[in-house]
Amino acid sequence: MPDEKHMIDALTAFRRELHRHPEISGQEADTASRVYDFLKGFSPDSMRDHIGGHGLLAEFRGNAAGPLVMFRAELDALPIAAISKQPYRSVYPGKGHLCGHDGHMAMVAGLAYHLAEKRPGKGSVVLLFQPSEEDGSGAQRIISDPAFKTYEPDRIFALHNLPGYPLHTMVVSKSHFAAASRGMHISITGKSSHAAEPEKGINPAQGMARMLMKFKALIEDKKLFSDFSLITPIHARLGSLAYGTSPGEGDIHLTLRSYLDRDMELLRKETEKIIGEIASQEKLLCQIEYEEVFPATVNDQDCIRLLEKTAKKEEINIEVREKPFKWSEDFGHFTAKYPGALFGLGSGKSQPALHNPDYDFPDTLIPTGIRIFKNLYEQLLNK
Repeated sequence: MPDEKHMIDALTAFRRELHRHPEISGQEADTASRVYDFLKGFSPDSMRDHIGGHGLLAEFRGNAAGPLVMFRAELDALPIAAISKQPYRSVYPGKGHLCGHDGHMAMVAGLAYHLAEKRPGKGSVVLLFQPSEEDGSGAQRIISDPAFKTYEPDRIFALHNLPGYPLHTMVVSKSHFAAASRGMHISITGKSSHAAEPEKGINPAQGMARMLMKFKALIEDKKLFSDFSLITPIHARLGSLAYGTSPGEGDIHLTLRSYLDRDMELLRKETEKIIGEIASQEKLLCQIEYEEVFPATVNDQDCIRLLEKTAKKEEINIEVREKPFKWSEDFGHFTAKYPGALFGLGSGKSQPALHNPDYDFPDTLIPTGIRIFKNLYEQLLNK
């Protein structure tokens, strides 16, 4: 077995180096290069980079044919300035690893120590490092890349650290783990006129106000949706600051959110229906675009049972949620196509929340994540 202290010290240093150099979605070239250089020292049987953008993977093969088990980590950081006095604080202004993806990378990369010393009994273990999780585009780009076809998994797992839960506690959901969400951008066009003669134009203000009130009424209709559904207005703009002009255009940005994909589809249709009806009544033209689309993350039942067995064997406390988390994760693209599971790992009750400027991944969690992942592939590949 690899020397435990040396391994954890090296992975802690690696995590902190990643923390010092955060890169946001779509810009993770240097992060991917650091991960690639770290992994190649363990002599994987194959490595691929530039998958789905800046994505990369390393494969460790067993001596016999068998399933391919994949573990995913995320490469990207956030466009949020970190508040930190740590010597490994971010060197890039306005950017920070404030979701713990640096820690997730260290845990998945840490499996290479065990795999380099002892390959799985059969099949393959693939360590996948995915770009652009935060904007919801990375997982689908990975899946769509022809290079990924060689590595399609029979099982795929990922974790997310969870502030507010006891340190090292495994958090699972029997079915849905994270909600579906999508950003909606409504571009609205009327007709500008002089502010003294608004009747000669079409000011979108009233139509926009009516839409926002209708959206609120829609999600208050509890009989319409099967489960939790939400519309959050996040930004609105009407014309520009010109006191002599009655504006002729505007924008509304919303986040649609639901536990169930079928409720998301209904929410989308009903929202579009409201927009169309009010636009017609107010003589407005509306164009709708969607951004940052996340499907619900739905876990495979067999994979959940494997996690429960792992928690028991590793003597890790486990907590089962009855409802999904309200936030979204693009790992749902993977679980829609392959049997898999996303689970949580408590990062401390007093840990600042994800995306907060004072959040910092606890290094003490690294060996726990490695133990869980290692036990999972041993259950599947060392029988």
